[in-house]
Amino acid sequence: MKKIHYLTLALAGVAMLFTSCNQQGNKSSNGALSSSAAEKVYVAPGEHDEYYAFISGGFSGQLSVYGLPSGRLFKVIPVFSQDAEKAWGYNEETKPMLNTSHGFIPWDDSHHPDISQTNGELDGRYVFINGNNTPRIAKIDLSVFETTEIIEIPNSAGNHSSSFVTENTEYVVAGTRFSVPVPQRDMPINEYKGNFKGALTFISVAPEDGRMDIKFQLMMPGFDYDLSHPGRGASHGWFFFTTYNTEESHTLMEVNASQNDKDFIAAVNWKKIEEYVNNGGGTMMPSNYAHNVYDEHTHTATSTMKKEVLTVDPTKVPGAVYFLPTPKSPHGCDVDPTGEYIVGNGKLSADLTVHSFTKMLAAIENEKFDGEAYGIPILKFEDVLAGTVQSGGLGPLHTEFDAQGNAYTTFFISSEVVKWKVGTWEVIDRQPCYYSVGHLMIPGGNSRKPFGDYVLAMNKITKDRYLPTGPEVTQSAQLYDISGDKMELLLDFPTVGEPHYAAGIAADIVKQRSKKIFNLTDNKHKYATTSDANVRVERNGKEVHIYMTMIRSHFNPDNIEGVKVGDKVYFHVTNLEQDYDVPHGVSMIGANTSELLIMPGQTETFVWEPKQVGVWPFYCTDFCSALHQEMQGYVRVSPANSNLDLSWSLGED
Repeated sequence: MKKIHYLTLALAGVAMLFTSCNQQGNKSSNGALSSSAAEKVYVAPGEHDEYYAFISGGFSGQLSVYGLPSGRLFKVIPVFSQDAEKAWGYNEETKPMLNTSHGFIPWDDSHHPDISQTNGELDGRYVFINGNNTPRIAKIDLSVFETTEIIEIPNSAGNHSSSFVTENTEYVVAGTRFSVPVPQRDMPINEYKGNFKGALTFISVAPEDGRMDIKFQLMMPGFDYDLSHPGRGASHGWFFFTTYNTEESHTLMEVNASQNDKDFIAAVNWKKIEEYVNNGGGTMMPSNYAHNVYDEHTHTATSTMKKEVLTVDPTKVPGAVYFLPTPKSPHGCDVDPTGEYIVGNGKLSADLTVHSFTKMLAAIENEKFDGEAYGIPILKFEDVLAGTVQSGGLGPLHTEFDAQGNAYTTFFISSEVVKWKVGTWEVIDRQPCYYSVGHLMIPGGNSRKPFGDYVLAMNKITKDRYLPTGPEVTQSAQLYDISGDKMELLLDFPTVGEPHYAAGIAADIVKQRSKKIFNLTDNKHKYATTSDANVRVERNGKEVHIYMTMIRSHFNPDNIEGVKVGDKVYFHVTNLEQDYDVPHGVSMIGANTSELLIMPGQTETFVWEPKQVGVWPFYCTDFCSALHQEMQGYVRVSPANSNLDLSWSLGED
């Protein structure tokens, strides 16, 4: 009996060994079950993450950069809100980036980043993101991870169905969430129906340098345009926008905008409209909007106020726009990698509606219409329906896709991510989220070539998930392994602001474009001081201009005298370092601004208006060397009626 017992134990051990080896060596079939979650997210010291995740900051107005799978925060890129750490919106060079037709607006609500594409695949050149509150689209250059362009969107409000790009980055779209009078005017709100308009703005992106420009605005009926995605593959040339409030209500929206059984997905043939406007179609409308551009050579932004925009009436371009009925109050609008299937995520529907692009074209060809709305044909629901994902969950919001023909949808009310098969519409797996998940992201999931290793869910609520931090707790993202048949939760981590959407890309695509050397000879700033021979201090009436350099570990000059109370002192400071990751900072006591954080080879300016007589220090705010503490200087401030001349020095006792 003992021999049998020992033999049984031995066989069991061998079986466990083979099972373990099989799980470790066959990730495709067992996925997350093959090793511990901790091993899967661990990135050893000195090693790099597989992916970048660019996560919107929501009400922070910024864009955060994380590594996946580690969940480590690398950087917060200033976009629409002032940022004291980077001096964004504080220094004289970047203040113009936050200019709008409403004046200097130092905040916005950033929602939906999207990465530039070539042939439907992510190329790692730019990230675009929308400002929701004061409608704007920003472009971030991924060679330097800096915002280089912001364009305001006229005739729009609640710029929500943005900023998604076509598969060759021909256009970035900006769709209005709140319809408004166009042009804006004083009118009774209860005259909304039939009088308000929703603008869908197509912003061209120059292939050579990424320069943005508003190509045209499509003036649509006064619905709420919620989210959008471009066609790809066979459907390239089309864009799809979800709508709600087809009731055109203007009050108690939670009730009055939920009456219709179906709202719409607007299918827009932008290729046809582009041809129309290229041949002289459309109407120029007086407008007023800011176009802000940061120049990489002058290190300075300029803001130009544009005075007109080209508008297009969809009824004047037959075949350009169709409505696809979609239950009910759809939020997300997502297109699979093939471009065949358009998923409408109806917030108030128990099922997911999937439309077929092929069927849509056939219905258009055969004029299978079910009436019209403001002159735009409504296609028959049954004639464009590809299938329905039944009993997926409660409160579907967003869908993304992997490289294996699967889709993943978030359900807000039931707090889960659900995996289903494209084509059969069968639910395969589901995993809970903590809690109230909104968007999700698969790296490359919004392209023709998803990477398909992970899904990142972005949650609205995190009660009891983290240490308490007062009346508001952090929001979060949760990372799931999707490499196998079953999803497994690997990690959750706090996020900056409220994460709405994210864009993910393989790190190697971006790393190869990263700029490492910043030559002083490329510095064309009007106040640049690229050698110590040009250091000086000049007076022009009550203005004093200090042309200063910084290098490890001193300022030149570091002693300045002859400044007076009531002067306006401009510090024009150039960082003489040229290798990346050697920034320097400078801060002046009493300055009504932030510090400057000056990148290698760059020049920045801040203004100081001394109010008190005395000797006042300035210092480097960014650790730069073992002698960082010694990197300091003084400005002597004399009374306003002083006759002391300006003088400056370095290394003089």
